[in-house]
Amino acid sequence: MKRSVFFKNFMVTTAMFVVCFFAFGVTMFLMGRAFLIRERQENLQATAGEVKRLTEALHTEDELDSWAVRMNLASIAQSTGNHIFLTDAEGTVLSSSDREALSPYAGRQMPAGVMRSLGRDGEYEGLTSLDGFYEGMYYVVAEPIAARDGQTAGYVFVSYAGSGLYRMWGGFMIVYVLVAIGVLALAIVFEYANDRRLARPLNEMAEAAHRFARGDYSVRVSPYPDEDEIGTLTEAFNTMADSLERNESRRREFIANVSHELRTPMTAIAGFADGILDGTIPPEEEKKYLQTISSETKRLGRLVRSMLDMSRLRDADPARRQQTFDLGEMVVQTLLNFEERVDAKHLSVDLNMPEDAIAVRGDVDALTRVVYNLIDNAVKFAFVGTELAVSIWKENGRAYTSVQDTGPTIPPEELPLIFDRFHKADRSRSQDREGVGLGLYMVRQILSAHDQDIFVTSENGATVFTFTLALAEPGRGGKTEAQGAAAGT
Repeated sequence: MKRSVFFKNFMVTTAMFVVCFFAFGVTMFLMGRAFLIRERQENLQATAGEVKRLTEALHTEDELDSWAVRMNLASIAQSTGNHIFLTDAEGTVLSSSDREALSPYAGRQMPAGVMRSLGRDGEYEGLTSLDGFYEGMYYVVAEPIAARDGQTAGYVFVSYAGSGLYRMWGGFMIVYVLVAIGVLALAIVFEYANDRRLARPLNEMAEAAHRFARGDYSVRVSPYPDEDEIGTLTEAFNTMADSLERNESRRREFIANVSHELRTPMTAIAGFADGILDGTIPPEEEKKYLQTISSETKRLGRLVRSMLDMSRLRDADPARRQQTFDLGEMVVQTLLNFEERVDAKHLSVDLNMPEDAIAVRGDVDALTRVVYNLIDNAVKFAFVGTELAVSIWKENGRAYTSVQDTGPTIPPEELPLIFDRFHKADRSRSQDREGVGLGLYMVRQILSAHDQDIFVTSENGATVFTFTLALAEPGRGGKTEAQGAAAGT
């Protein structure tokens, strides 16, 4: 990941944090302010109700401005933090919660609008200065005081300074802002560290990709500790790197093998041709060496054709060419192609297969090549006058085909290698001048593309190749006539 992208991602995340905290702060401010106002209003109403019950316990209106009432008002005001005063029925202040001997508000008149609201609604609530009664804005709640005869003896006013409420809320907001700044700072630090942690494997992948481009496939990304998308990506990247390294190793090996296989016939062709041209080879020997040149040229052509066949096998998709066909019929038709060679070596053929058709599914052309190559190898290496056995049977939901010859035993250490490209077992090096070492490799590639297996055993001169095929599902496809074998291995 480029540094600019990392910085951009970090800035975007930081901006999102700031916006979220701002939105949360505004929400908290509005909700908190409304909560404090509501709580203070409830406190004012509760205080007004308590004062109302106290004054209604008195029996005469003259007692509303008594010293005892003032002391009770002062005590209630001190415990609640509210300011309290009492008026008569016309709105003239009689007493207040102030502790001075003479109330500074005594004799003052409440606004006519407030008194009309009390007379009409029986209560008053609002944010007001009471037309200059207070120097600032106060939250005011007022309720009537009933006399013994049911008439209104006066009113109780309970108020709280709006500036005090704002100071309380301001203190809360200061604490919130400080906490928010601290949390935001920690969030930014953690986000920066997390972005760096996420960017590390991506930066390593970018560096590894650059090294891949330069041909170095040995680099790997450090394992990611978490089992999340990044961890899956690093694991997949390292798996891809392993595959690329293996493929590169195989490519180099393939090129080396091809170079070696091409060098041998080309060296022979060039050497014998030069010997004929410069007279080193006498005229009476020219035909012999021209035959060798012709043989090596044909072998070179077979090598090139086999390499082209391998390229086509890698590019072909067997799933798109699959069809249902009779395995036994395909094997019999392929075996008929070897009639001359079998007779020439006086081989007896033992064909074991069930009477009923064995329907399998796959690419019939490619699988014909498999059978052809295995029979070709068996005929090629079988001792003269021995038996060539081909068997077909069904077992555990799969079709099995085996090709057995009697000839030189393949050494145990060679068995795991015989399906490699250009590999020839020791038993064939002196005999197989026609082959190029790609036949069994192609067999394994074709069967692997069909998700099938092939096994080989070689003991006491008996070499057996056995491969599997998928049985066709009942009612799927139709019987397809097996096609002729492709030439060459």
